[in-house]
Amino acid sequence: MARHKGRGWHTKLLAAGLGVTAVAAATSVWSAQADSSAGRPQASATAPQVRKVAVDIAHASDKGDRGVNITIDDGPDPVWTPKVLQLLKDNGVKATFCMVGPQAKAHPDLVKQVVAAGHRLCDHTISHDTAMDGKSEAYQSQQILDAERMITEASGGVRPQYYRAPGGAFTPYSRKLAASHGMRPLGWNVDSKDFELPGVDTMVATVKSEISNGPTVLFHDAGGDRSQTVDALREVLPWLKEQGYSFGFPVR
Repeated sequence: MARHKGRGWHTKLLAAGLGVTAVAAATSVWSAQADSSAGRPQASATAPQVRKVAVDIAHASDKGDRGVNITIDDGPDPVWTPKVLQLLKDNGVKATFCMVGPQAKAHPDLVKQVVAAGHRLCDHTISHDTAMDGKSEAYQSQQILDAERMITEASGGVRPQYYRAPGGAFTPYSRKLAASHGMRPLGWNVDSKDFELPGVDTMVATVKSEISNGPTVLFHDAGGDRSQTVDALREVLPWLKEQGYSFGFPVR
């Protein structure tokens, strides 16, 4: 998997939207759940049981060899997520939305819309730190578990079923932690590179030429102007149907 460059808008959003006090509070919440000697999260005695899933990074589709998994990262966003949702509805497609914690907390109505439409949720951390694989286990835990909590609360109680590390910055520890919380680590096979704004034709050509690499396709619904993404999806989704693909979810 190609690693995306750092995306400063998430850091700015976190600082502006949560503020120093809230960030400290989030850290405090995690710390209260962590083992004071090892710095690792401990299961609450009253926490509901979750289905443990495999720790290896998923790429396959539950629809088999001719399945495609559409995955949408970095939102939800009040401008672009509704447009993406409408396109998915128009084409009868279910997708997996990999959400950044503060974005989910800021837009719970959109998180609920995603769930109500039959899509699945994915934990994409708190601050989208593409270098988190070089950080401490305590830091990784905070990024993953605080985002899981924010997304679950915003959804009204629906937990994320996957964990996607920003830029593919997985570690054995983060994969094991996510899996123990019922979130299958999630990779991708086709990167539309829509974050680089390469143009609609280039994005569509990338998907068409690389879909043979595997079923999981990466798009974004936040982080800037996503009009190219919307236009590319408008072309890509019908084309995939014409080629005999069916749309599913990543295996768990």
